Amino acid sequence: MKILLLEDEYSLRISIEEFLTDIGYEVDGFMDGLEAYDAIYERAYDILLLDVNVPSLSGFELLKKLRKEDDKKIPAIFLTSMSDIDAVKKGYKTGCCDYIRKPFDLEELELRIDQALASFLKDDSSLVHFGSGLSYDMKRGKLSLGHEEILLRKTEQDLLEVLIKNKNAVVSTQMFQDEVWGEYVEPATIRVQLNNLRKKLPDGVIQNRRGLGYIVER
Repeated sequence: MKILLLEDEYSLRISIEEFLTDIGYEVDGFMDGLEAYDAIYERAYDILLLDVNVPSLSGFELLKKLRKEDDKKIPAIFLTSMSDIDAVKKGYKTGCCDYIRKPFDLEELELRIDQALASFLKDDSSLVHFGSGLSYDMKRGKLSLGHEEILLRKTEQDLLEVLIKNKNAVVSTQMFQDEVWGEYVEPATIRVQLNNLRKKLPDGVIQNRRGLGYIVER
C-alpha cells in the first residue's frame, strides 16, 4: 500500500513517515505541492495525505486539479492546522474524504486511513469498466468478461492495476518495475508478462506506445 505524504513541517513529516512505514505502508514524503503533484502522475498511490499550506501548490489546489482532471480517483485526507468551518467546507468541496486537524495522534491517523480506504473501495469506483462487458473489480482483484471470470496470475493482476491507476497515461517499463517488482528486472521480462496479460484481454484494451510504454484508455 503506497501513500503520498505532502507536509512541509520537517519533523512532523518524518514522524508520520516513520510511523506509517513501521506499520507496513510505503510512504513517499514531499514538502512542495508541485513536486507531489508530479509524483502522482509518475507512481500509483493508494491514498494521499495532504497538508494545505505548502510551497508552490497548496493541498487544496493540488486536489482540486486532480479532481478536475478526473483521471486520478485517489482517496485524500487533509492534515492541517486550519480549523475554521470555511476551511473545512473548502476541503470537502475540493474532494477529500476526511479532514484531520493538527495536532493529532498518529494512531488516530492510522484509523482514519483505514476508514478512508474502506469507504473508497465500497464506492462503485472500485469496479472498473472497459466496455464490451469487460470489467475489473479493484477490491476483489477479479477480471470478468460478461459473466465469465478471466483468471490472472498475481503479476498480471499487479500490472493491470498499475495501468488502471494511471489510466489515459503511458506507463513506462521503469514504472512497472518500481510498482510491481520493486527491484531491477530485465525489460524483456516485463514485456513478456505484459504480452501474457494482453493475450487474455480483448484487442485494444492495453495499447503499446512504441518506445514509451503501455496505456489503458477509458
